[in-house]
Amino acid sequence: MVVAVKALACELPCQRDVPLSRWSASELALEAQRSGLVATISDTTVWRWLNEDAIRPWQHRSWIFPRDREFAYKAGRILDLYERVWEGEPLGDDDFVISTDEKTSIQARGRRHLTLPTQPGMPMKVEHEYRRCGAWAYLAAYDVFRAKVFGRCEDTTGIEPFHRLTDQVMSQPPYRDARRVFWIADNGSSHRGVRAVERLQHRHPNAVLVHTPVHASWLNQIEIFFSIVQRKVLTPNDFRTRKAVAERLHAFERHYESIARPFRWSFTRRELAALLVKLDAPTPMIGSEAHTHAA
Repeated sequence: MVVAVKALACELPCQRDVPLSRWSASELALEAQRSGLVATISDTTVWRWLNEDAIRPWQHRSWIFPRDREFAYKAGRILDLYERVWEGEPLGDDDFVISTDEKTSIQARGRRHLTLPTQPGMPMKVEHEYRRCGAWAYLAAYDVFRAKVFGRCEDTTGIEPFHRLTDQVMSQPPYRDARRVFWIADNGSSHRGVRAVERLQHRHPNAVLVHTPVHASWLNQIEIFFSIVQRKVLTPNDFRTRKAVAERLHAFERHYESIARPFRWSFTRRELAALLVKLDAPTPMIGSEAHTHAA
């Protein structure tokens, strides 16, 4: 009986003609009784059985299947760089790796009433209504080995704003005099394709633009920094002017550098190979198709 209920929880409701997107414990209890798996059962019992195997059918997680034909090659190069390797050779002391991207449409939201600080037994209070006070595109570059951040606020993203960011970094030591500076970037329109590679190298001969696979921003360490910025700087959003947003972002860059260490990146080529094997494995048949196949 327990196994049957757990198996039911691992089916999509639509496979049983139930008009739901996801099961809850109470809905599973009802379906188990309706389908004759049990005579009677409580929601609590269903939850306890599922909890034994950490089955959470009421939760969901979005994901996207890799569609870049060169996924393994492109991802592998980036993972090598994180381990200080390029084309099979170790990086030198005068080689640097920069992770870069844009965080778009950062609004300044001026709350209609003052934000109140936390008090004993009471959290911070932030007014729900706000006035839009303008927005920035935040461009940032992160040195993955030195945990150093370069950022700038621009009116919009684009090729020229991206060039201003690369100039900001490459105009100062140690990047200006480095042997190579690898720039890891996604496939956004500001730095997409072979022409972007050529533009950057023409502007800075020691710069090497390395693209992530399509839909693989999770390989770009700047996204980790952006998640920190979102939590620590932009939430809750209470800025009376656009200038205040820029000042806070740039002040946080310096603060972050004073306390941060490089991210402990643990996903390597070994994990990549295991992931690709898993994705290439045949998808198990489910529901009635599984029973037909087993028969």
